[in-house]
Amino acid sequence: MKCLSLKQPWAELVVNGRKTIEIRKWNTKFRGDFIVHASKIPNAEAMTRLGFESLPVGCIVGKAKIVRVKMYSSIEEFEGDGDKHFAKCYDWNKKGKLYGFILENAQRLHKIPLKGQLNFFDVNDNLSRSCI
Repeated sequence: MKCLSLKQPWAELVVNGRKTIEIRKWNTKFRGDFIVHASKIPNAEAMTRLGFESLPVGCIVGKAKIVRVKMYSSIEEFEGDGDKHFAKCYDWNKKGKLYGFILENAQRLHKIPLKGQLNFFDVNDNLSRSCI
């Protein structure tokens, strides 16, 4: 099964259903269920801004489903979805495109320690079965 590492508090917001768009600078053709992994190093600014003190890191925390991908072409469009992705302002003049992975069916799973990776990565079948 595919797995995607997210920094905290983003992983927590996904598994509790509040964050329904995951913002990335890269696109994906992948659609379907994936495991949500909380990376080892949280985003300290976002943790404080969103009122979190401590969240699990370095482990699987849940799963979700990517149903489609949205490409953002303007700051207005990006900011209009702010309550779905929780990301801060983006400098459209200095950076390239942004993609929003539209998420559904998020759920929390038992925490299982796991080293994360960049982009989507595969977890072995035994680990996938123990998650689901």
